[in-house]
Amino acid sequence: MSDDLIKGARPLPVEGETTVLDAIPHPVLLVAPDGEVEAANTAAEEFFGASGAVLRRHKLSYFIPFGSPVLTLIEQVRERGAPVNEYKVDISSPRIGTEKMVDIYASPVAEHPGYVTLMFQERTMAEKIDRQLTSRGAARTVTSLAAMLAHEIKNPLSGIRGAAQLLEQSADDNDRALTRLIMEEADRIVKLVDRMEVFSDERPVDREPVNIHVILDHVKRLAQSGFARNISIVEEYDPSLPPVYANRDQLIQVFLNLVKNATEAIGADAEGEIVLSTAFRPGIRLSVPGAAERVSLPLEFCVRDNGPGVPEDLLSYLFDPFVTTKINGTGLGLALVAKIIGDHGGVIECDSQPRKTTFRILMPAFVDASGVEEDAGTEGKTGGETSDSDRND
Repeated sequence: MSDDLIKGARPLPVEGETTVLDAIPHPVLLVAPDGEVEAANTAAEEFFGASGAVLRRHKLSYFIPFGSPVLTLIEQVRERGAPVNEYKVDISSPRIGTEKMVDIYASPVAEHPGYVTLMFQERTMAEKIDRQLTSRGAARTVTSLAAMLAHEIKNPLSGIRGAAQLLEQSADDNDRALTRLIMEEADRIVKLVDRMEVFSDERPVDREPVNIHVILDHVKRLAQSGFARNISIVEEYDPSLPPVYANRDQLIQVFLNLVKNATEAIGADAEGEIVLSTAFRPGIRLSVPGAAERVSLPLEFCVRDNGPGVPEDLLSYLFDPFVTTKINGTGLGLALVAKIIGDHGGVIECDSQPRKTTFRILMPAFVDASGVEEDAGTEGKTGGETSDSDRND
């Protein structure tokens, strides 16, 4: 630590404070008046990819891009003597090694003029969760539309189809092709309305402790016996994962949809591969409707493929209704996936780049009546494997 502190000021920082800083999950730096890094917590070492000793040997400008607004922000804090925040700041640099978009919270150290503390909060997870909540709102707007469509469109469509059937009885071969076209298109619109009606279902989800690996194994078997028979499906499971509190049939629907999308994205690529993975990721908490406290989402389930990826301009709207990259797609599949996961108190997000697209689902673990999470091995009431005959996907 620097010795040329203001006379009478307390040391900077003491051992106990360092422990407190290390407990903060966000990178925190203490920057001296000359721009050198005076102290860094453990999260900062991981963020910058350097040990505390290395960080303290250099000025902050060594680690961030030339002309970065971070340096201007520090000067503003010193001039005003008050905290200053900056949002969506790009501090990517070759030394950090990866793309870094952060919110920065800068504050002066009252006891030591010229010293500034910086806290960096990566925007990645916050933005993804925010996008998910926005998508949930968009899905809810479809609810009233679905209810209206069911009543206002289905009834006249049945009349149109009935009239076409009557015309078909007296039509010649050329006209009969047209009446059949009318009936087929009427049936197609009814199916679309039926899919949208799912959004208007606000009944509580019937849930139980479910072993996610049983679900994924079932989905894998369905996929490889049908649409994904030529695709390699790899499993990367954490066998110690506790049960997820969910509806079994709805989870099958979710993962079957994601695996099918991955298969269609891969196409005829002979090296196509889909990876199903599970992991325990503590630290993500979310406020959800109906819960007084923030809900922990430690269970991570991923579907990853090596297809061409999702266009960047669609990523922010991927879970909105009617957004699709398929020529004949309705754009309701991922919106329904987002609704199901949202109804379970979880979130779904997508990371995409060429040859690596990942749909990541974060969900709460099952907690028994005593408030203790169950181990995966204690679950015995999911019914185990099921035959293909009971699918309702």
